[in-house]
Amino acid sequence: MGNGLLILSLVLVLAGVTGVLLGKWSITMPIIFVAAGAILSATGVLTFSPNNEAVRTLTEATLVLLLFADASTLNAKKVREDASLPGRLLGIGLPLTIALGALIAWLFFPADGLGFALLIATILAPTDAALGLPIFVNRSVPVRIRRALNVESGLNDGLATPFITLFIALAVSQEAASQGGWLLSALLQILLAAGAGIAVGAIGGKLLVWARARDWTEGAPLQFAVLGLAFAAYLGSIAVGGNGFVAAFVGGISFRWASRGKLTEAAEYTETTGTLLSLFVWVIFGAVFVTPFVFQQFDLKIIVYAVLSLTIIRMIPVYLALRGTGLRSDTRLIMGWFGPRGLASVIFSLMAIEALEGAGKETHLLASIAAWTILLSVLAHGLSAKPLAAWFARRLPAEADIPERKTLSEIHHRAALGITAKQAAEAPDHS
Repeated sequence: MGNGLLILSLVLVLAGVTGVLLGKWSITMPIIFVAAGAILSATGVLTFSPNNEAVRTLTEATLVLLLFADASTLNAKKVREDASLPGRLLGIGLPLTIALGALIAWLFFPADGLGFALLIATILAPTDAALGLPIFVNRSVPVRIRRALNVESGLNDGLATPFITLFIALAVSQEAASQGGWLLSALLQILLAAGAGIAVGAIGGKLLVWARARDWTEGAPLQFAVLGLAFAAYLGSIAVGGNGFVAAFVGGISFRWASRGKLTEAAEYTETTGTLLSLFVWVIFGAVFVTPFVFQQFDLKIIVYAVLSLTIIRMIPVYLALRGTGLRSDTRLIMGWFGPRGLASVIFSLMAIEALEGAGKETHLLASIAAWTILLSVLAHGLSAKPLAAWFARRLPAEADIPERKTLSEIHHRAALGITAKQAAEAPDHS
């Protein structure tokens, strides 16, 4: 284990030293760390188990921080400048993606039941902007398109979390499902989580604003306090029987409302910490999923489903959701393609595997589908983002009166912390 951690530390240093150079070659941080995890696992230098306590703690902490940060750092006033596109992606596109993904999963794997189909579809529905970073930070791509995809990526993992809770409960307990008990239990967890998140976020936000106004806190202590609120929402929800991840997301929303956006900079420390931890979650993905389920097995039906998940299961719902917006067909197709499956899908997969194994259920199929889909997304979206962004920017007419070029302000997202941020800052702005 010690040698493996040493190697990962050196990989982190080298990735930092060559960040901009790698970005020019469309090599993203997730690609690097997935490869590191897979190689170290295949050679026996570093081994992980999905049920390992350290793995579970790291992945859960990462998701808690990013759910809270995504909700608390998103500028609601800027979102309201053009809420229609992200609203359609989240309110229409996300449910349709889950429904279509579940239908195809049920047709492909009918023996595993409806609960499994709904669960795998929901696991693979959230998107991750970090995997397609060049299009999200390329200022030659209209800001309206980047904003919509950024907001979608920032919020859809949080919105998917209650459905993950519901469908894990359905997949785990067939007997409870037939009686309806699974639904009541899962809904109670969600309600308790929402209550805990609202309480922690609102009280914490008001308290920190009050303390800062009196010069009781500033700088690092204030940043640590915000990070503590994320964990307090999660752990407080678990203590009362709620779902901790739902509480973290709701807590971030409540914190943003209570603090009136005055603590955004302090909350960015929580975001940065979560982003750093996410690199090691990618290592875990490479070791736990890629090595055993991709390197050592080849099932054509699973690979076909993975390809469909990244294409028609995502692109058709997005295309339909954006009807009536005036956007060009190629714009709607590009927005459908740039729905990378990333960190949230990895963590949701680990959560589902733990729950299913705890109930004595088979997890091989779920792990294999998740492994292939996420790995193909890391590669396909990472490598295609830069050339497709340039191609799309060239295709758009220069006139400012087309819907794509509506003048809007930028929205901060953790993707901006990626390896091509310098290139983005140097890029000409044609939006």
